[in-house]
Amino acid sequence: MSESISSVLIKSSPAKLRTKSSIIKTKKLSFNSKLKMDGLDLLKSLKDNSVNAVFFDPQYRGVLDKMNYGNEGERQIERSKLPQMNEKKITSFIKEINRTLRDSSHLFLWVDKFHLCEGITTWLKKTDLAIVDMVVWNKSKIGMGYRTRRSSEYLLILQKTPIKSKGIWLIKNIPDVWTEKLENKTKKHPHQKPLGLQKILIEAVSNIGDVIVDPAAGSYSVLEACLLSQRTFLGCDIR
Repeated sequence: MSESISSVLIKSSPAKLRTKSSIIKTKKLSFNSKLKMDGLDLLKSLKDNSVNAVFFDPQYRGVLDKMNYGNEGERQIERSKLPQMNEKKITSFIKEINRTLRDSSHLFLWVDKFHLCEGITTWLKKTDLAIVDMVVWNKSKIGMGYRTRRSSEYLLILQKTPIKSKGIWLIKNIPDVWTEKLENKTKKHPHQKPLGLQKILIEAVSNIGDVIVDPAAGSYSVLEACLLSQRTFLGCDIR
């Protein structure tokens, strides 16, 4: 754990971390740490209707498979080395997330442009989740592309029923196009996501001390965002 994260942890009030018994079924999981395990196993260890919000970034080669340039850069090569999730496994994740989310709580789901256009309805079958909004992340950096060059990623915002925003969504001035550039020197993972966006979304849907889950944490930027916003993180990655 980096020095910056550790310093925030030290300042955290113990009272805000006493949520374990109300969230998880097992004593083997720890909060605000980088657990190495399968995300499905983590989700299955959580109680029904117990979680305030979940971030999920499925690892699949959707864009790379459909755009086989033959000259993938270092970041794309590193992405291809990560364990891949097929559609069946992603659906299993979504169902477990649905089970663990509290009523009217949110799932923040990263998708590529192909799933955005083709739809993810099969992922949502037999769940209580509905898409209620979307944020486009403008990375301020031009990527690859046969026609248009990719410079954005897409974050779907889903809510568990009953669908409502009053008293649930607390910050009303978040733009639906968010510009945040990741500097190369700060990148820790090929799937790293914007810290500022994740922090403000966490603050929009939760209160200080609430538990935020990330079952495929990657660079653990959600952990950093939780600590900066005084929320409690529970998450893991398979590597």
